[in-house]
Amino acid sequence: MHYNHYGREPVLLGVDLLNDPCSSAAELKRRCTAAGLVLSSPVSDGDLASVTAFLGRWRAVVQCSVRTERAALLNVLLAEYASAPRLTDHVGDGWHLHFRDPEVATDRQIAALITVGTALHLTGLGMDRLGVCEADGCSRAYADISRNGRQRFCSPACANRSAVRRHRASRAS
Repeated sequence: MHYNHYGREPVLLGVDLLNDPCSSAAELKRRCTAAGLVLSSPVSDGDLASVTAFLGRWRAVVQCSVRTERAALLNVLLAEYASAPRLTDHVGDGWHLHFRDPEVATDRQIAALITVGTALHLTGLGMDRLGVCEADGCSRAYADISRNGRQRFCSPACANRSAVRRHRASRAS
């Protein structure tokens, strides 16, 4: 199986930011840095507001279960945030691809990274590898990075609670 490592971290960052929104620009910077994103400029309150709005739009991609509709939603975000790929060695850690213009604003840099990462994740692993937890009462997002591609819950805790509910329901009937 081909596994695209460029797609993994950005899509996981998107899920993390979507499930647990940042409360400050400093927190957004910390979480992006922890995910390995090298930010090209400081993070402002305006960047936080813009990324939060972007994540609201990205949630539609996460929630969509129809492959063609998911692709259409993601294509809109790609057209808005991504640019032609370009080679860069901006931090001396080796040549790699960027799917954004060199001096793009921080909010657009984060949106481009999550958007392209999502596209690479879905095309590399499967269009069903992103979704919303199936546990009753949970609406958290997940990115399926499992080997078998069968993740349907945001966490083992939700999967276990759901299994217990199914078991109790079967015993009751």
